Amino acid sequence: MNTFEVEIKVLLWSEENVKNLIEKLNSHPDTKPTWWSDQLNHYFLANWKFDTLKSSLQKHIHPDHHEKLDHILQHWKKHSIRTRDADGKVLFVVKATADETTSENWTARLEFEEQVFWLTIHDLDKLILANGFTYQSKWSRKRKDYKYKDFNVSIDKNAWYGYLAEFEKIISNPDEIDQAKQSIRDELENLWIQELAQDRLERMFTFYNANWPEYYGTEKTFTIL
Repeated sequence: MNTFEVEIKVLLWSEENVKNLIEKLNSHPDTKPTWWSDQLNHYFLANWKFDTLKSSLQKHIHPDHHEKLDHILQHWKKHSIRTRDADGKVLFVVKATADETTSENWTARLEFEEQVFWLTIHDLDKLILANGFTYQSKWSRKRKDYKYKDFNVSIDKNAWYGYLAEFEKIISNPDEIDQAKQSIRDELENLWIQELAQDRLERMFTFYNANWPEYYGTEKTFTIL
């Protein structure tokens, strides 16, 4: 069964705001941290030659997941191809939109995420590049994940935007996307934090893609209004 991620981002700016948010999350009795990780995320520009890419990847992906990969590549839109290293766990990731936002900066999307064994992130990158894709950008971050009520919450320290939170709901029925978005926005209001506007997020993303070698793997940040 396909599941859909509905997610909204919040720009936190400072370590003090991060601390305040974590205190609010922990005030709920069922909140628990689920994973802390250092991550590298590499984004690729799609050349739409998905058949050749899929053929190259199949031997590294469990056969039970081939059909799901084919479905997202063939039947969804605005694909974002990525690789990720999370504390040595290497993943191949495809995201595609379930609404009219982009697959990089979205509020609703379908995701394929598969751990790739016996390859480093650099080996996996080479395989994707060999199939005609090119780098869009590389990102580095420290991430803390929490389970909070019926949300997944990630708090990142990024070498680009600084401190950022992502509130996510996982649903199985695409007809529930708008309802899920509203539930996240209601929760942000309860927590006294503000959604990062999509147009601003797009400007930040565009700036980073043009300048990523200056930020990747560093502590540098920037401000785009």
